[in-house]
Amino acid sequence: METEHASLLAALRLQSEWGADEALDDTPPDRGGAAVPAPAPVRLTRPAPSLVVPAAANPASATRAANAGSLDALRAAIQGFDTPLRETATNLVFADGTPSARLMLIGEAPGADEDRQGKPFVGLSGQLLDRMLASIGLSRTENVYITNILPWRPPGNRTPSDAEIALFLPFIRRHIALHRPRHILLLGGTATKALLGGKEGITRVRGRWRDITVEDLAPIPTIATWHPAYLLRTPSAKREAWTDLLTLREALAEAGEGPLPKI
Repeated sequence: METEHASLLAALRLQSEWGADEALDDTPPDRGGAAVPAPAPVRLTRPAPSLVVPAAANPASATRAANAGSLDALRAAIQGFDTPLRETATNLVFADGTPSARLMLIGEAPGADEDRQGKPFVGLSGQLLDRMLASIGLSRTENVYITNILPWRPPGNRTPSDAEIALFLPFIRRHIALHRPRHILLLGGTATKALLGGKEGITRVRGRWRDITVEDLAPIPTIATWHPAYLLRTPSAKREAWTDLLTLREALAEAGEGPLPKI
């Protein structure tokens, strides 16, 4: 009971940090004595056309990715792929979370903590990500699968170059095809640009559903939000991230991806 109480307090504190300043019941309270009808449910619409993820220009990585018939084979293909990033990194950072999860999170690249442990999002930004997911009833141990555009840490935690993103894009495309998610959450501008393309930055793209098509999969509803590392540097953006999470949660509930607890 004490553990549950502490978890509820932690969730409440996080939502307060996001900018939530009021609580809503399923139906509005009757403050005047007359019955107040419940609002009609809002249906999500995704007017944007499907986006086909472009193929990378590097034939070597494209061939290796295409020949991987399973996630284990893809991991081995990436591990054996010759790239300067592999020479400066400590560990391959392939994925973490629940292999059967229908929600796939894709970030930018490993940092120092991820490089040491060989798992994505395990440092300070990963701890924040876990709290973000918990605030809408999600967890990497139950219903979330996480990976990055780059599987190796760039030296000095620098932003991946366009050439590096193009090199590894066939691998992340194949990763999506093998995992077969029903929804994708992109974390940060690098992942958003790599998989959604276009000239718009994440400031304009975040919070809006787009459908992407990878190989022979049906279009996958995809939404972008701020990277947790950016939120650590810019706490004022947490309110926008909270809005994006609520949009994601609503889509998951609409698709029957649950049950998710009330918040």
